Amino acid sequence: MAQTPSTMVPLGTPAPDFELPDPAGKVLSLDDHPRARGYLVAFLCNHCPFVKHVRNGLADFGRAYAARGIAIYGISSNDVTAHPDDSPEKMAELAAKAGWVFPYLYDESQEVAKAYGAACTPDFFLFDAERLLVYRGQFDDSRPGNGKGVTGSDLRAACDALLEGHQISKDQKPSIGCNIKWKAGNEPDWFAGSG
Repeated sequence: MAQTPSTMVPLGTPAPDFELPDPAGKVLSLDDHPRARGYLVAFLCNHCPFVKHVRNGLADFGRAYAARGIAIYGISSNDVTAHPDDSPEKMAELAAKAGWVFPYLYDESQEVAKAYGAACTPDFFLFDAERLLVYRGQFDDSRPGNGKGVTGSDLRAACDALLEGHQISKDQKPSIGCNIKWKAGNEPDWFAGSG
């Protein structure tokens, strides 16, 4: 199983805004939560074994932290022509089956993934209330087949520190996953190879 790491965008980077539809066609943006205590943007997809591995843990995380004021957005940017399992219809099925309480949005143009520097699925970007990047990287140390339980410990620690007004550790580990499936000719400059 090929593995692609996060690009580890510099901390303090402002959150790129977006307007993206959910599978039902409702368009959402960061501005839908102007008083959020933080913003989590997670790049996901349906077919990736790394996303499947954390799917239930992500549902638990979403319920816990949405209730505490974190605005959470899942985004799928994969090329659905080459990967039909990632189509909006399948996205809606997965979100319902997984129990995700956060919106799961479709980035058909892939421009939002590029703006965020998203490289893999899953890839997590946590911003403070001013929409400045305070954490990027892994959910936790668990990977398919490594025997470690899915806890979301890294992302939970960052969210807890943010919500409690504490310093977030700058010792952040890249997420590892399948590369975003770029459309032919649409690959970002930093993309190298496939995974």
